[in-house]
Amino acid sequence: MTDRTPEAIAAELSLLVKELVKAGRNDLLLRSIGVPIIENLRLEAAKNRLSRLRITKDYRFFLVDYGNKEVEMSPVHKAVYLLFLAHPEGIEFKRLRDFRDELLDYYMATARFMDKQIIKESVDMLTDPLNNSINEKCSRIKSVFLNMLDQYTANYYMISGHTQRHVNGSSKIWYERLKVIILPRELVQNEAMSCISPSNR
Repeated sequence: MTDRTPEAIAAELSLLVKELVKAGRNDLLLRSIGVPIIENLRLEAAKNRLSRLRITKDYRFFLVDYGNKEVEMSPVHKAVYLLFLAHPEGIEFKRLRDFRDELLDYYMATARFMDKQIIKESVDMLTDPLNNSINEKCSRIKSVFLNMLDQYTANYYMISGHTQRHVNGSSKIWYERLKVIILPRELVQNEAMSCISPSNR
């Protein structure tokens, strides 16, 4: 049996799909592909329609290719978003304490006219693993994008969960429950990053 290339398999699959559709058997097509794969295909299709995200020097967020729509968020939500945007590898909520100073810098930058003590207290709550504040902020960010975009496109911009499996030796398996923004970073035009300097902590 000769090895087939992915391209050859895709061409064969295309013919088989057309035959099932022509026979009116979408039920068999759905059963053979499976709902999880269909969801992944919808996400992949949305990827081809993604807009660039422009962040200006004064921390305004715009979806450039969707009519330059502004993504309106409060300073604290922008700070949380900037933190996760800066870490495409993802961050576990329980380890947010390790990123406290970085989050503080973002919040100080996005809320320049707010009381610094209030900002620090808010960051302490956001990075406290026993506090629900970070979940509330991520939920609000999700709502903002869902109000602007369809569900599959919004998935690329929101902060979402990703579980990464690790194997240590032959017996120990552990999981990282990461939160990530899966938007390809080449679509991010961040004019503000050069303006952020360590805050006066």
